[in-house]
Amino acid sequence: MSLFKKILIANRGEIAIRVIRACKELGIRTVAVFSDIEREALHVQLADEAICIGPANSTLSYLNIPAILSAADVTDSEAIHPGYGFLSENPHFAEACATSNITFIGPSADNIRIGGDKSKARQVMKRKGIPVVPGSDGPLSSEEAAIKTAKKIGFPVLFKASAGGGGKGMRVVRAEEELQQAFNMAQREALAAFGNGELYVEKFLTSIRHVEVQIIADGKGNVIHLGERDCSIQRRHQKLIEEAPSTIATEKFRKKIGDYAVRAAKAMKYKNAGTIEFIVDQDQNIYFMEVNTRVQVEHPITEEITGVDIIKEQIRIAAGMPLSYKQSQIKTAGHAIECRINAEDPETFMPSPGRITLLIQPGGPGVRVDSAAFNGWMVPPNYDSLIAKLIVHADTRAEAIARMKRALDEYRIEGIKTTIPLHKKILNNPDFLKGTFNTDFIEKMAQAKNGNGNAKAATADEKS
Repeated sequence: MSLFKKILIANRGEIAIRVIRACKELGIRTVAVFSDIEREALHVQLADEAICIGPANSTLSYLNIPAILSAADVTDSEAIHPGYGFLSENPHFAEACATSNITFIGPSADNIRIGGDKSKARQVMKRKGIPVVPGSDGPLSSEEAAIKTAKKIGFPVLFKASAGGGGKGMRVVRAEEELQQAFNMAQREALAAFGNGELYVEKFLTSIRHVEVQIIADGKGNVIHLGERDCSIQRRHQKLIEEAPSTIATEKFRKKIGDYAVRAAKAMKYKNAGTIEFIVDQDQNIYFMEVNTRVQVEHPITEEITGVDIIKEQIRIAAGMPLSYKQSQIKTAGHAIECRINAEDPETFMPSPGRITLLIQPGGPGVRVDSAAFNGWMVPPNYDSLIAKLIVHADTRAEAIARMKRALDEYRIEGIKTTIPLHKKILNNPDFLKGTFNTDFIEKMAQAKNGNGNAKAATADEKS
């Protein structure tokens, strides 16, 4: 069985470049798609071919299924890699690819549907004995049902959008009198963001860690996991720093969470790469949270500690090949950290598009930069603010932190504001250094700053 001759990448930015690089190493030609404001973008320059698919508005370009399929057709592309975001978790796109005799490099449409319906995913996991946070068995039919369920599981509770993620359609309710307003607000936000206002409710757990497990399945019954990643450093449910392995993981914990992840993938009859996300309480109880049916932004840290090229595995599996590894062959070494470098004001988190007038990227041993940025690049205001991922790997966590600090000091980006100063503060925080943090780390850091009389810091309730 042979690999593809040509792959179209239905994405932009650093993930498009990441896929192009994997394809080049596999001897596969690549096609980049771009909107009319990104003719000079780096992914366009690095691909073997490039084709414009529409104007800057992503609805008319990167989310335009007919335009992308037409681009694949005219370039004779055999497969499409969706990257992350945009159409990567759109089951209709996966089905449209199949109808057009183009291989979708990702999970099946059924996998995507289960992953996209978080209340359904909860039900699947419960049937397979995988712990879930106490909550509703399915979408809430009404506000009355929400009140009844909330009283049953006890306040505080958390409303979550069945069809969404990234913190949209999510509201914490600490008392019954807050419930009606929170329910209505979450429902409106979910409908606006995902076109689906369905909500479910869970017990709101405090002092938790967000730990996820990378899985890869070949659709032939073989499923492996590549260990865990800790994604607890986040703001408004948006990840800022990830690391692998987690500082809370013992060998017993790692085996348990890895087994849960593999069991979850098998329950879904999963194929290709994906991530099973969990929350972990203070007593190290593990609860299933959601499935991400795509490659994750933070996949490089898993690659660094395992040596497995996740993008290449995605491509091989999509071509019908079996997994390249057995679970017994997966060994982890050292510690890896990723900092997401966003074009944002590090104090207010407001986007900071504009032209990069100077760019000096860090290097040296154990440093990796996945980025689409270059000197003179105009960072567009139309898309996600992520412009680079800075990844380091070292023998120990302490050495990885020291290496990341050094790399952040080397990193110079002028002309726009970035989150580099924020990352420096986080890496010097005593709780981060000790590994004793939770998902409320950023909010606590902001509160401490305000308490010391310093300049106003953004909290979880402010604009991003």
